[in-house]
Amino acid sequence: MNPPLRVVVADDQALVRTGFRMILTADDIDVVAEATNGAEAVDAVRRTLPDVVLMDVRMPEMDGLEATRRILTGAAADPRVIILTTFDLDHYVYAALSAGASGFLLKDVTPEHLVAAVRMVRSGDALLAPAITRRLVERFADRGADPAAPHRDLSTLTPRELEVLRLLAQGLSNAELAARLHLSEATVKTHVARILGKLGLRDRVQAVVVAYETGLVSPGQGRSG
Repeated sequence: MNPPLRVVVADDQALVRTGFRMILTADDIDVVAEATNGAEAVDAVRRTLPDVVLMDVRMPEMDGLEATRRILTGAAADPRVIILTTFDLDHYVYAALSAGASGFLLKDVTPEHLVAAVRMVRSGDALLAPAITRRLVERFADRGADPAAPHRDLSTLTPRELEVLRLLAQGLSNAELAARLHLSEATVKTHVARILGKLGLRDRVQAVVVAYETGLVSPGQGRSG
């Protein structure tokens, strides 16, 4: 039997932390620490080595985006970070994903969706809905490639892996990828794992960002997906 998932909840509102703790523990997910600001979140992650961090964006002293950057830069552990906010604002999506977050949720998420999100990102999948992907693509269209982004050499990918990455960047799930490419889901998962490994990426969200930053996929392709 697999050990329970370990989660840190970072939010400056006590009611939010309490509510999330109740939802997660009811589904056999351990909340190993709570934090009221970004600095506490960084410290809690270093102490408890959780699997997943639920990170609020707007917090005193240090916001959730800076805390995410610090947690995912040179960390001994490799937690997945889900950004939580009451504001469905595009720049938070872009900044969160660029900082290395594995997902983005609004705080009015249903209990079932919250639990599913935590389990999904821990398994290496991405919590990135097609609607959010499209908005992210539009931001890339406005900004162009990020000159500060690390260079990724796509030449290591096979033609099939490039095809998978293009479709992945349009927000397709494994099931949709399998149907589009006439492959089994197991084969699709293998292709995705190889793409992440070759490019040194944490998860599918990072793969989406790289696909647009390298110009592999154009904004027009993303909106039509």
